[in-house]
Amino acid sequence: MSLMHTLITACLSGVPPEVETIAREEGLNPHHAARAVTRGRLVIPANPRRPHRLCGIGEGCRVRVNVNVGTSGVRCDEELEVAKARAAIAEGADTLMDLSTGGDLVRIRRRILELDVPVGTVPVYEAVRRAGNAVDVDADLLFTVIREHCRQGVDFLTLHAGMNREALSALRLDPRIMGVVSRGGAFHIAAIAATGEENPLYAEFDYLLEILAEYDVVASLGDGMRPGAVVDAAHLAKATEYLTLGRLAKRALNAGVQRMVEGPGHIPAEQIGCNVRMLKELTDGAPLYLLGPLVTDIAPGYDHVVGAIGGVIACMYGADFLCMVSPSEHLALPGVEDIVEGTRAARIAAHVGDMVRNAERSRNRELRMAEARRNLDWEKQFETALFPDAARRIHERDGVPDTCSMCGDLCAVKMVQEILKDPGRKTA
Repeated sequence: MSLMHTLITACLSGVPPEVETIAREEGLNPHHAARAVTRGRLVIPANPRRPHRLCGIGEGCRVRVNVNVGTSGVRCDEELEVAKARAAIAEGADTLMDLSTGGDLVRIRRRILELDVPVGTVPVYEAVRRAGNAVDVDADLLFTVIREHCRQGVDFLTLHAGMNREALSALRLDPRIMGVVSRGGAFHIAAIAATGEENPLYAEFDYLLEILAEYDVVASLGDGMRPGAVVDAAHLAKATEYLTLGRLAKRALNAGVQRMVEGPGHIPAEQIGCNVRMLKELTDGAPLYLLGPLVTDIAPGYDHVVGAIGGVIACMYGADFLCMVSPSEHLALPGVEDIVEGTRAARIAAHVGDMVRNAERSRNRELRMAEARRNLDWEKQFETALFPDAARRIHERDGVPDTCSMCGDLCAVKMVQEILKDPGRKTA
């Protein structure tokens, strides 16, 4: 396959403007950043057909946060989804994914694409809607939809190319309680089981790469066999797909196509490290995109907290990109407040992950907060906080301007400062 002009090929002969921008934002050497792109360890989702704020994902970059929005066939409110997308960006989301399956999908996607962040989609959702069911989605329809998403300006596509007949055989050989919980993965498995034919994304992967290279769109190789329950985490299907994704990731890089790999969903805390390391090894350090991981299944309503716990652990072992989990996960379509809370939890996890990945960069902000607290400088604390408005609102709730109301006049900080200034002084 001849290499088309993509960001990877551009980096082979210099430092493109997109890489210069990311290097400047992340404090990287531009030539090192360009080399990371050519090695497939850094991706910059930036479809040339749509200008927007850039975002680097992977080696040398901060941990990034994605937020999913989108209608369903049960609840289809276009204005709500746009409001959710705007709320996510306001809370610091780096990217959005439009997962809509109800309503005018092209128009909804167009409105999301008007926002100033990279946007991803899952084309098989629209293909199934057009066909009427998963079994009738053929290669022509699926690749037509993929091309349309690229033309419209989508920056990265989740593509479940690892969902093949081998993965289905592994699932049957070693059954799981939850089976398949990935919606896109389930569509492909349903088609394979009904027709016996191979998944077009796998069977015609080289053609898929040609389309992606033509539009310079990032492939996000989906984890269709991700566990849907922690008790399913150690079964065969997941590992089988890992091996396939490793091979596909190498083929994509050789074709000059940027790619990242999606990782497991529900995994016990002690298994996260080995899963992250395995995916990194199999894909030669490709950026890793994770939903959660969720480390327990018995906290519905608080899965944003569960996902943040798993996200921190994953970042400690090399995860690069966290997908927000909302409080309504497993319960209902998220509302605006769910998006706000989920995005905040994911951003906290990303920041803690950065404290491991780049201790010096993170330490500066932590130091500013420590100094502001020592000085009881509330404005500086709010300025340094991840979520200033929320911090200010809580502090002012009890009307205490110079201390927090927990200690009040028995402020430990003030007391010790007085002692250190004058060791012989008695304090009230």
